Amino acid sequence: MVLKNNYKNKNVFITGATGFKGTWLSIWLQRLGANVIGYSLEPATNPSMFNICNLEDKITNIIGDVRDYNFLLTQFQKHKPDIVFHLAAQPLVRQSYKCPIETYETNIMGTVNLLEAAKNTGSVKSVVVVTTDKCYENKEWPYGYRENDSMGGYDPYSSSKGCVELIVSAYRNSFFNERGIALSTARAGNVIGGGDWAEDRLIPDFVRAVTEDKSIRIRNPYATRPWQHVLEPLSGYLRIGALMLDNKETYSSAWNFGPKDSDVLTVEDILRSAIDVWGKGTIEMDKRDNPHEANFLKLDISKANTYLKWRPVYTVNKALEYTIKWYEHYYVNGNKNIYEYTLRQIEDYEKEAKKQGLTWSEEND
Repeated sequence: MVLKNNYKNKNVFITGATGFKGTWLSIWLQRLGANVIGYSLEPATNPSMFNICNLEDKITNIIGDVRDYNFLLTQFQKHKPDIVFHLAAQPLVRQSYKCPIETYETNIMGTVNLLEAAKNTGSVKSVVVVTTDKCYENKEWPYGYRENDSMGGYDPYSSSKGCVELIVSAYRNSFFNERGIALSTARAGNVIGGGDWAEDRLIPDFVRAVTEDKSIRIRNPYATRPWQHVLEPLSGYLRIGALMLDNKETYSSAWNFGPKDSDVLTVEDILRSAIDVWGKGTIEMDKRDNPHEANFLKLDISKANTYLKWRPVYTVNKALEYTIKWYEHYYVNGNKNIYEYTLRQIEDYEKEAKKQGLTWSEEND
């Protein structure tokens, strides 16, 4: 089964399409021949990948809030999506300490509204809700979390995503199964890639610092995270969304998408690698009091490997190389050809996946 066969001419609804992941997903789905309908707030950063790629002119772009159920439902019923990807969220741990009400309203009630809209729209066949690796109850243990481990979350962001996992499970059992709608969650690691300018993320903070000739401040140099290129989890999301169309019973569940164990690195290690790839940069330790963050976090991806035939394509070094090349292209050329350059990176990823024998890539080129 290849992705192109399943997405061509399908109506695909993406919440959070103006975000970093949402923009990459929209561009990839366009490449696969889908009719993309984006539902999002205005881009949260300036610059934003969505704007510099001129996606507003390339997809059906709806500015809306997932907290507004009536408007969301209206758009579902107007555009009649076949497949839904729910990416809209307040996605930052530190921001969740500052704005817990907004975080819970967006992440929890936004998801409830999304599921209600999908439940009440007859065209919907497949829904993928994106959560996070931080949805697990973090016990600081040295092995990866599996999909059947407990949900938890120390901070408002992480706990909100743990709640989302429970909500999705309840909706699947209570409503979606009897309506024949497939429903899964996707839990991804720390994603890097060109076009991310969010605050309080390591690589965007590094890019801002290095382009402004400043030192990059890091809070937790020895914290480990499952780093991966943005196209890795997106390939997993697309894989689930497609497989559920034909076999919802087998694939409607929770899925982890992360790197190989050898690519679970500390913050300091990945930052020093980024400095090596870019060719400049200095590190400064942030000694201010900072909110609690987990120290050790790793995902077990055995389930996705076994049942989806999914595995990461890039090493962390290759992920960093493609990430830094994207930013270098942007800072040298600005908006010129950035959409085409992004497409080329997707094509390169597909070709490497095909070279490695991953079946979803066989006819995407």
